Amino acid sequence: MTISFDGLPSHWGTTRLDRVATVNARIGWKALTASEYQESGYAFLSTPNIKGREIDFAKVNYISDFRYRESPELQLAEGDVLLTKDGFTLGTVNVVRHLPRPATVNGSIAVLRPFGIHPRFLYYVIASSVIQGHIWSVKDGMDVLHLFQRDIKKFPLPLPPQEEQRRIADFLDAETSRIDRLMDLRRLQLVGLKERVYAEVSEILVPGTLASRRSTWPWTWMPAMPADRPLVRLGYVCRLQNGLTVDGKRDVSGDVVTRPYLRVANVQAGHVDLGSIVEITVPRNVANRTSLRPGDVLMTEGGDLDKLGRGTVWRGQLPDCLHQNHVFALRPEADRLDGDYLALMTRTLHGRCYFESTGSRTTNLASTNSSKILSFPVPLPDVATQRELASESQGALDMFNAAKLLLERQLTLLAERRQALITAAVTGQFDVSTASGRNVTDGVTV
Repeated sequence: MTISFDGLPSHWGTTRLDRVATVNARIGWKALTASEYQESGYAFLSTPNIKGREIDFAKVNYISDFRYRESPELQLAEGDVLLTKDGFTLGTVNVVRHLPRPATVNGSIAVLRPFGIHPRFLYYVIASSVIQGHIWSVKDGMDVLHLFQRDIKKFPLPLPPQEEQRRIADFLDAETSRIDRLMDLRRLQLVGLKERVYAEVSEILVPGTLASRRSTWPWTWMPAMPADRPLVRLGYVCRLQNGLTVDGKRDVSGDVVTRPYLRVANVQAGHVDLGSIVEITVPRNVANRTSLRPGDVLMTEGGDLDKLGRGTVWRGQLPDCLHQNHVFALRPEADRLDGDYLALMTRTLHGRCYFESTGSRTTNLASTNSSKILSFPVPLPDVATQRELASESQGALDMFNAAKLLLERQLTLLAERRQALITAAVTGQFDVSTASGRNVTDGVTV
């Protein structure tokens, strides 16, 4: 991809990165492994540390003095620009505005040290859509993306006078900070909305959830239930169907069928993701005992602890669909338990407390099993009441989802505006000394 900087102000020049900054990075760290990390020492930054507006020097790994001094060219200094050159975070960029402790970077980050360009201006140029697009055009690799140092050194750059670079950087610091604050507020609103709907659904389905009074052992988080909502063990009103085990050695030479089947990745909180469905060939009798029916409530056996046991109703989106053994299908007795009511109950405070307290935990994941699921205590009014409560809860969720979409749209527009403002400023599309940046749209002044 050849970048043309046509339209730059007449007094601006152009250059390439290696003429105004050094570029240093490492491929590996001489067999450095995580076992060498220390509780203190020299900060060893990785990609997550440079993703935000400010570089995170707190949540870092530490290496020894010996390792730190192995590569003096990577010992960070204020004004260094850091650029991710590996992986799907390729192109992430930040600038060292302050250095609270001696630090270096891992092999996924290149250190750009300016000597003929203002550091913050360089940061914003690389963050612009012009250079970000260029990065993705010259990247190498399919599964593991990579940016070679030789290509980084050739980055084309606009080059206004030094004082103008500083003014542009100051302007963008102020304007992007304003946008970032708005984005932070929108994210806080999303968190608040999520907490509110969680509380509202919990209170609708388990009245008294938000009060301080609790029952005694074993369900200490449960309020006392009204007489018309007795706690009933799920296994008394629901049958659990196990799924098929994927076995490449299974004999498929006889009476077999080929059917779509659901995996754990397809079962999400509140919906089924049908974007990536695979098929499997199995004996007909296996298919018959692992076929889903409309109204089944799907639960996954394992995953993140906060998602364990969340139910999703199968609506029959795919005919004759099967399910994997790590996905349980719960089939309620239609005259005693409503599937939507059960699915929503798993998303209440009661549901979360039960599955998180009974789940088996490992370092990164948690799991449950059929007996724990069937032991889930469900407040059980009559089916007509269950459907009314489920409808009321779904109404609250629908309002939440509508508000969530609006806030996410605002976040997208703010991010686009931020990028457009940066691109317009570093390519000289307006004079920052006389502009507020409020009339910049999609990188063009209006």
